[in-house]
Amino acid sequence: MSVPALDRRGFILQHTRLLPVPHAPEIALHVADEATELWQKTEDELATIGLPPPFWAFAWAGGQALARHLLDDPAIVRGRRVLDFASGSGLVAIAAARCGARLVQACDIDAFAAEAIALNAAANDVTVAVRLEDLVGCDEGWDIVCAGDVCYERAMAESVVAWLARLSARGAVVLIGDPGRSYLPKDRLEALASYAVPVSRSLEDADIKHSTVWRLKG
Repeated sequence: MSVPALDRRGFILQHTRLLPVPHAPEIALHVADEATELWQKTEDELATIGLPPPFWAFAWAGGQALARHLLDDPAIVRGRRVLDFASGSGLVAIAAARCGARLVQACDIDAFAAEAIALNAAANDVTVAVRLEDLVGCDEGWDIVCAGDVCYERAMAESVVAWLARLSARGAVVLIGDPGRSYLPKDRLEALASYAVPVSRSLEDADIKHSTVWRLKG
């Protein structure tokens, strides 16, 4: 059973507030006030309507690090074609758009995330093309590909990193934001910057997550 787009939008607006991102306060996102309450509602009350875990409702550590990195050095993306993979809230895509990227696409396989990205882009007065699809295996000539917090599950990490490595090998700059997830392939990465990122203890195991922006080696 699917939820109409208007219902998704209404759900997001009902269960979130527009707040500045802790480590990138230039950007505001519709985020959940209390992580555990929304997560429980997702699991218990909304399973019958097919609502996945609301990853879109939080500013995750890896994404915050990536957004901060771009905002501090806009030349990385200025005038370039950018893909924010597994975008969630759209945080990194919004940062890229604010930094003058020529084209910004944000993709996610969750329809709620797609709606949240559209809402958040509008709230920050930037243009982001939202793509509700799985782009793993695709290559549309992006100059920069950003991926935050994608190495928390083995199968996903292996599939995504293999695809990103192919993009890197043909010349794309692949940036990965990660706070030390279990399946991060550090031997294939070059550290560019590290940040102490404020996060919710109800989502993570600490109030501060030391997060690194990595470049995937070609």
